[in-house]
Amino acid sequence: MALRFLRDGRMQSVLIVAGVGVGVAVIVFLSALISGLQQNLIAQTLGSQAHIVIRPVEARPRPQPQPDPDATVLRHIDLATRRDNSVQDWQRALKTVKGTPGVVAVAPVAAGPAFAQRGNATRAVLIRGSELSQLRAIIPLDKKLVAGSFDLSASEALVGVRLAAELGVAVGDTFRLTAGDGLTDLYTVRGVFDLGNKEVNARWVILPLRPAQSLLALGDGVTELDVSVAGVFEAERLAARLSRDTGLVAESWMELNAQLLIGLSSQSASSLMIQVFIIIAVAMGIASVLVVSVIQRSREIGILRAMGTPRARVLRIFLIQGLIVGLAGAALGLALGWGLAVVFEGVSANPDGSPTFPIALEPTLIATSIAIAVGTGLLAAVLPARRAARLDPVAAIRNE
Repeated sequence: MALRFLRDGRMQSVLIVAGVGVGVAVIVFLSALISGLQQNLIAQTLGSQAHIVIRPVEARPRPQPQPDPDATVLRHIDLATRRDNSVQDWQRALKTVKGTPGVVAVAPVAAGPAFAQRGNATRAVLIRGSELSQLRAIIPLDKKLVAGSFDLSASEALVGVRLAAELGVAVGDTFRLTAGDGLTDLYTVRGVFDLGNKEVNARWVILPLRPAQSLLALGDGVTELDVSVAGVFEAERLAARLSRDTGLVAESWMELNAQLLIGLSSQSASSLMIQVFIIIAVAMGIASVLVVSVIQRSREIGILRAMGTPRARVLRIFLIQGLIVGLAGAALGLALGWGLAVVFEGVSANPDGSPTFPIALEPTLIATSIAIAVGTGLLAAVLPARRAARLDPVAAIRNE
């Protein structure tokens, strides 16, 4: 009976299914676009930084007592050294971090400023020394090489692509690194990487852990422990736990990129508001068509009621109509939304062939869209269905 009513009002049914389909298509496309942009932005942000960075509590300058309280002399201040701001017993902390549920990988890092020089070219750089087998689990440097290889000996280094251009070096060339304490050494370029971050590509120099510790005068210490976790949005909670367990300062990428998270939240809120208005418009369209259907078929409904059809069955007829419209609109909308997303992703591409606006069509998005369409169809059919069920058989037949 529900299908018959829909076929009798064929044009109305086609138009409302098309309206539902367009609404679902907009929801699918918009959600996939924003989700893809957010995932891409997070991936780019975390492509050159750890999920959690564990550092020592910052050492403060220490005023020294004056030898003669009555003498008028400048007070002597002992400045904190780089070694004071390092983790000397980092092996114990590393073991604690590795045993924490949710932690995927951890790498000790010796980091500090230096100057890179080749000929007349001098650039301020950031030395980052680590065990490469552990570092690659945090930052995929081995997959970001544009030249050379990833394996390093004690006198070899990896440099960013922009720094290599500014120094005029290529794989096999040598350059000099000079740390703030005056320690200096020559290094050979083993590889050149591109992490997609302008600042990183212009400043980072990757060394093995032990040479970096020696050049930065850290002894056996490290400046930080870089941590990768299974769920990126669990980083804040895990950072608090790691700080308690190790007694060190643990900062998550969410804390270090607070403005980014605000932007992502704003995008999600905007998308949600648009979806809400689309759902309201679709619901009003379905309800209006079904109300017209009730009015047009008042006599038929009256005859059904006079023949003994219970109110509950009449109610179900129009609810089923709403369900059918929702399912048909969901199928049409998913096809339209998927096609639009594929075309848009293919048309907007970067020079390297990667999509400018990546699209994330996930199973959860498809399931959510179907649920929204079906739920909207059912809810929109409730009022027309109740009106049809309450029709008085005699009055309905006489009014016709």
